[in-house]
Amino acid sequence: MRATARTLAVAAGTVGTAAMALVAGLWFGGAVDGSVLPGIPGPGPVTRWAMPGLTLLATVAGVLTVGGTVTAAFLLPGDGRSVAAHGWVLLRRCTWAALLWAAASAALVLFTVSDLLGVPPGGLNRQAIAGFALSVAQGQALLWQTGLALTVAVLSRCGVSRGPAAVTAVVAMAALLPPAFTGHAAGAGDHQLAVTGLAIHVVAVSLWVGGLAGLLSVRRHRRFAATARRYSRLALGCLVATAISGAISAAVRLGSAEALWSSRYGALVLLKVLALLAAGAIGAEHRTRTLAALRSGAPRAFLRLAVGELVVMAGAAGLAVALSRSPTPVPESLTGPDPLVELLGFDQPGPISAAGLFGDPLPDMFFLTLVAIGILAYGAGVRRLRAAGHPWPAARTASWTGGLLLLGAVTCLGVGKYAYVLFSVHMVQHMVLSMVVPVLLVGGAPVTLALRALRRPDDPQVRGAREWLLLVLHSRMFRFLSHPVVALAGYVVSLYGLYLGGLLGTLMRYHLGHLAMLTHFVLAGYLLFWVLIGIDPGRRRIHPALLTVVHFLAMAAHAFFGFVLLQSTSVIAADWYTAVHPAWAPSLLADQRLGAGLAWAFGEVPAAVVMLLLVRRWIRADEREQARLDRAADRAAATGIPDDLARYNAFLAAAADREP
Repeated sequence: MRATARTLAVAAGTVGTAAMALVAGLWFGGAVDGSVLPGIPGPGPVTRWAMPGLTLLATVAGVLTVGGTVTAAFLLPGDGRSVAAHGWVLLRRCTWAALLWAAASAALVLFTVSDLLGVPPGGLNRQAIAGFALSVAQGQALLWQTGLALTVAVLSRCGVSRGPAAVTAVVAMAALLPPAFTGHAAGAGDHQLAVTGLAIHVVAVSLWVGGLAGLLSVRRHRRFAATARRYSRLALGCLVATAISGAISAAVRLGSAEALWSSRYGALVLLKVLALLAAGAIGAEHRTRTLAALRSGAPRAFLRLAVGELVVMAGAAGLAVALSRSPTPVPESLTGPDPLVELLGFDQPGPISAAGLFGDPLPDMFFLTLVAIGILAYGAGVRRLRAAGHPWPAARTASWTGGLLLLGAVTCLGVGKYAYVLFSVHMVQHMVLSMVVPVLLVGGAPVTLALRALRRPDDPQVRGAREWLLLVLHSRMFRFLSHPVVALAGYVVSLYGLYLGGLLGTLMRYHLGHLAMLTHFVLAGYLLFWVLIGIDPGRRRIHPALLTVVHFLAMAAHAFFGFVLLQSTSVIAADWYTAVHPAWAPSLLADQRLGAGLAWAFGEVPAAVVMLLLVRRWIRADEREQARLDRAADRAAATGIPDDLARYNAFLAAAADREP
């Protein structure tokens, strides 16, 4: 009873802190100003206060859902193939948190329509609500979040295996993202940087705060000290990600350094920074002192600090919601006297030049983060191997690093800008991402490095990164996807479906769709070339002759695709390219045919390199087989016992003698 009372008191204090911070932030930032201009309708006080209140409720429920599922699936030791008893309890609690999350997100649809139209909730009709939810980006995001939260609620009740629990945690983290692609960040210039930065910020904070809440709920677990150490490593990474992404997002919305000191929005940002510094200081105290106290059997100091950190972060969450409702020093309307800036997120580039292609960057936090983490993690693995006395080929390191740097170059330099407005440059970007970058990444053998460098957990019931990687490699789904025919089909079907199926224009119009498209280029190419020329474990053992045939089919499909585009008389994604077409560029059809020619010619070089590697492996496989047969023949001659080849030849001779 005392433990339950303490838990309720902590929950009440945390929620109360978040609510007070929200109300103070809304009042200070001017987000609930009830004054309206003459002749302009207002939504009324219910909507003005319900919007931030429901947003805070959805935020808290989402953070608790993410923290609970991640703690149950990844932080707690398991019980064989099942989650621990405490993990099972956490998943059951997450069901109710996810349902609350879904309800708050669904209610936000109603009140957002009221806010946008300036009509009280009682005056709305079904057509207006349905139109907003199905046709407007902000409504679609809330609808997606509602559906994903309901999916989490269902998955949290689907058994106790650790695999489904991990899937539940991943879906919960995905449910955080849709609203991040609307609001201040999505309406700002440079939204390639701001939107992805906000998404990273939301996920990092949710893992940090939600993980802490989940940790406190399992504090009576007998291996709580080890679980706290694993969370501490996660929290440190989340602190770094939160600080960097938060600084970038705030910089885009503030517009200038002076606004940080001269505006109310900037003052709220400073309060969030102070909260982050306080939480970081508490985390440092955890790592230096209280984790040692936990190992010695003294948990009270850790619990006091953890509760204090949770309260501080709850206040920061309230301020974050207030900031999302407060006017920024750079109003969203400034992004668009020119509608192209609002559509693209940047000014239309000038005529193509070397300086424009490589010297006018378009930074995107998603790819910058991917490149940075990929290079740092790979380098850490190589250092760990060499420290243990195990060599690692420098050529593999160069191949991996070169692939990631090339990935960052074609997505974050001026090439990325021109790829938005010219089909020809987009096609070059596509070819590089789907053929050159994957070949270089496959040459780095990242799976082999990970399996050698990652350490096994001390507790056999804990699944670390290495154990999860092995589970993925041995799963039926991965075996299916890595079949050569399936990998070839995914590569070819996505190529034809994107350009001939009418998907390109839709994906280019949405930042999330554009990110998904570019990521798919890399993944589809990586899977195909990993199957063809990869050296990592987990690949099917297939004779190089068959793999050569598969690669030849991929080359033929690619060449035929280029031929189809060259002969086409209709413009692909005409609605998009008509809206963004520069005045200095050639006609849409001429640019499309230029892109088709570049795709046809560009793909020949990497395809030829892969073909040479496959033929070389084919020759070596035949040489090894012949050497094996020679050794068997030598053994047969030395022992007098015929080998398999001799017995087969004798069988053929006997069969020939029996013929009339």
